Amino acid sequence: MLEPLTDPRAEVRRSLGILFDDGSVVEMRAFGPSGDILSGYYDDHDILARKAWQLDRCGYQVYVTLNEIGPAFSERVLNETVGKVESTTADRDIVRRRWLLVDVDPVRPSGVSSTNEEKREAYLRSKAVRDYLRGLSWPEPVIANSGGGFHLLYPIDLPNDEKSRELVKGFLRALAYKFDDDQVKIDVSVHNASRLIRLYGTRNAKGANTPERPHRRSRILKVPDEVA
Repeated sequence: MLEPLTDPRAEVRRSLGILFDDGSVVEMRAFGPSGDILSGYYDDHDILARKAWQLDRCGYQVYVTLNEIGPAFSERVLNETVGKVESTTADRDIVRRRWLLVDVDPVRPSGVSSTNEEKREAYLRSKAVRDYLRGLSWPEPVIANSGGGFHLLYPIDLPNDEKSRELVKGFLRALAYKFDDDQVKIDVSVHNASRLIRLYGTRNAKGANTPERPHRRSRILKVPDEVA
């Protein structure tokens, strides 16, 4: 279904270039195998990519904020990662919604990786969602493999207010109503403005790494011309 990712380190940097404008502030949050959490705010995406790759190789699960963070965060210490996190990005810290995330996940026990068959079902469902929205004249999305399922990312430009929150929330619920079944579900919880997503190119390592439920690297699969 997918060709092997030959250069995951380059994929990390490529993903940042696709999702974020150069110089924009992005929070990276990393969850360690022993339960520790690291966080840092970066406007230098080359430094962010190098740090993310380093943490990924040490077994951390690496995430980034998806939407535009307010200018006040540029006054923080930038381009460093710290432990003992006291405050991280909250919904109130987002100034614009830049991406609408549709997270298509196979139904499986909590905290484990998906099987190849479960992942295949999620892949087929993500294509069905994309085709449905294409039929409603939606633009083409960025398509990504999250490691466990698949993401469709649609570029948007909305204020971070209650109206936008309810609009996104209602949209995801409508998709879930149409496409959910006992094999695959649309994650309706990802409507919040400060949503984290796995940094593509890093490893999704939920549960034990077994032949049936292997750990996999996330990656961006397709970028429409208007985004590239």
